[in-house]
Amino acid sequence: MKSLGNIRRTFAPWADPASKPFISFKNVTKKFGDFTAVNDLSLNIYHREFFALLGASGCGKSTLLRMLAGFEQPTSGEVILDGTNLAGTPPHRRPVNMMFQSYALFPHMTVEKNIAFGLRQDGMPKDEIIERVMQMLKMVKLEQFASRKPNQLSGGQRQRVALARSLAKRPKVLLLDEPLGALDKKLREETQFELMDLQQNLGLTFVVVTHDQEEAMTMADRIAVMSHGKVIQVATPAEIYEAPNSRFVADFIGDVNIFDGQVASAGAGRVEIAVDSGLTIKVATSDKPAKGSNAGFAIRPEKLKVLRHPPPHSSVNAASGELWDIGYLGDMTVFHVKLKSGKVVKASSLNAQRAVDDPFTYDQEVWISFAEDAGVLLRD
Repeated sequence: MKSLGNIRRTFAPWADPASKPFISFKNVTKKFGDFTAVNDLSLNIYHREFFALLGASGCGKSTLLRMLAGFEQPTSGEVILDGTNLAGTPPHRRPVNMMFQSYALFPHMTVEKNIAFGLRQDGMPKDEIIERVMQMLKMVKLEQFASRKPNQLSGGQRQRVALARSLAKRPKVLLLDEPLGALDKKLREETQFELMDLQQNLGLTFVVVTHDQEEAMTMADRIAVMSHGKVIQVATPAEIYEAPNSRFVADFIGDVNIFDGQVASAGAGRVEIAVDSGLTIKVATSDKPAKGSNAGFAIRPEKLKVLRHPPPHSSVNAASGELWDIGYLGDMTVFHVKLKSGKVVKASSLNAQRAVDDPFTYDQEVWISFAEDAGVLLRD
């Protein structure tokens, strides 16, 4: 029997042409008066997937979640869940449940009564309610807090109660709208992994809305990066980070350095880009842009090496400059290097040793260098 970790590593139904989507948004548009919140969007989510909708405020991610929950209706298009078109189905008739950032717990009810509320509304027999509530309390490790009220709990405990209440009715899909936004950083990081383990154990489909890139990268099997009501890229966290499909995604996810220039040559799996001050960038890619056309190059800070001396073959993928800023973060050091062109680039290096015998200093002349496959070509 495979462990949950192995299942997670091999889970990729989107890569199987025979797999059918569990949730489908088909050409969905949602307008509020003259404002278009979601614009002709199509998206597939698979059973047991932990899926993240990521974007800045106003990009349409929460509207998309609310249409799946039934709190909003599409202006046009279809929302399909497990083969059923949800058009006209009210929220309480949909096999989904939604957990809000505010948690929306009933302050006058105990923890166990909060969890049992939806089950009582559905008319479940009393003995079954008791059994289900105990299961939920055990699942979120709050058995000893069953008789407390929300104001007697910490923020993390209230979040777990809200999660247990959302899962008590055993929905096919759990929708989470900024679920960890009210927690402090350390507790938020711990809860991310708890949610991942819980989702794997329950075998449910989770769809989370967040503007926190690290949160999405940590928890999700796949991420949909959204902007202005459209999906810009859907991919795994590693693909989103290492192979962004556009300038927007490269700039939105994590830290990045972007160089702009013109194509000097293209062919044999490589493109050369001429950048400011004579810097030539050689990038490994199958793309073949036209010579002379505009192109960009994106590279993450950790892919840049900061050197004291010119590297071999310093005519390409290397440039000299001076150290403008140095930031020691404990596990890594961040360098801002001002190149001869005036452009400031960011590089980072893991601090693998406890001490550095010959540390870099401010205003020191250095070189940056990177490999041909360290970054990606940008065509837009």
